[in-house]
Order: sequence, then structure tokens, then C-alpha cells
Amino acid sequence: MSNVHLINHPLVQHKLTLMRRKDASTNTFRTLLNELSSLMAYEVTRDMPLQDVEIETPLETMTGRMIDGKKLVFVSILRAGNGILEGMLNVVPGARVGHVGLYRDPQTLEPVEYYFKMPQEMQERDIIIVDPMLATGNSAIAAVARLKQLKPRSIKFVCLLTCPEGIAALQKAHPDVAIYTAAIDRQLNAHGYILPGLGDAGDRIFGTK
Repeated sequence: MSNVHLINHPLVQHKLTLMRRKDASTNTFRTLLNELSSLMAYEVTRDMPLQDVEIETPLETMTGRMIDGKKLVFVSILRAGNGILEGMLNVVPGARVGHVGLYRDPQTLEPVEYYFKMPQEMQERDIIIVDPMLATGNSAIAAVARLKQLKPRSIKFVCLLTCPEGIAALQKAHPDVAIYTAAIDRQLNAHGYILPGLGDAGDRIFGTK
């Protein structure tokens, strides 16, 4: 678990609890997710490299420090990952964006890829994968494996919720990928949903159920 980072800031935990409530409306859920994602972005990007930049203040010339947002790529696992993406971009608007389309086969629970679009020159970039849930881990494992083919500098995985089974699966397949999450819940049920969880994140974000 040394590569698992639990973001337990009080504001993150407060908003997550509000999101878990089954009576939270689609609008409320989406708004809270945007706010929570922005808060998580601060922790996820804490170790981003900085470069010295000479600027002019109203009084004199100085050397400040800035990140190179164009070196960062947020990769959304469709469709639910887009719910986190907007909040992350609020904090790092200069980041590039990639998308991986995966759906879970209802019988095997295995991921099936249907879309893949990334920025160019990924070898120079740091990737942050976003997906609200790390449940069985199958989609995350497939996405990371696909992205590693592009040889990026680094890969992190960000989710709202996970569970011991999902963490174990992703770490076994990709021990070099750091996991950032707001909660580690109890377990998976027979259908691959996290308990106590918050239901199907995609349906709750887009109001499709």
C-alpha cells in the first residue's frame, strides 16, 4: 500500500459523504464531483516539477517558479472519467487531455476498448488517469497497459473510491503506478460494485438511471 495515497482532507471527505447519499440529485452530484476533483488535483500534482521563469512585477524583474502544464496529460476513462476531468482542468487549465473508451462486459466484467485518442509526443509527458471508481481494477489495468505503449514519463491513477480488491489488482499488474483516492471502501459485491460505495458513478453524473 506504499504507493496508495489517501486524500483525507476534511473538505474532500465532506463532499464525498454528500455525494454518497442516494437522494443527491444529478445536479448536486455533478457539482460536488467538480469541486472535489479540483481539491484532489492539488494533492495529485504536489510533486510536479517546476521551472524558473523570469517575469516583471509592477516594481522589478524577478525569477518565479512555474509548472509546465503542457507536459501534463489528463486521461479520462470514458464515460465517467469526464466527471473528474473538468475539476482537474480548473486547477491545471494548460494540461492536455486524452480519452480511453472502455466498457465492462456484464458477463465477464472484463474491459473492452472502443476508443483511444491521445496528444502527440507522449514520451515527454506525465499522465494522470481519472476514473471515479477503481473496483475490479480491470479497466484501470487495461488503460495503463495501453498507455504504457506510448512510453510516457510517468503515470498516476486518480479515483474517488476504491476497495482492497481493486488496489491489489492494479498494484499487481502495475506496481509502478501511484493510486490517489478519497476513500478505500470495504469490498466488492457479486456484481463488481464497491460497498458501501455510491452506486454507478456514470449514471449519477449523467442522470441516465
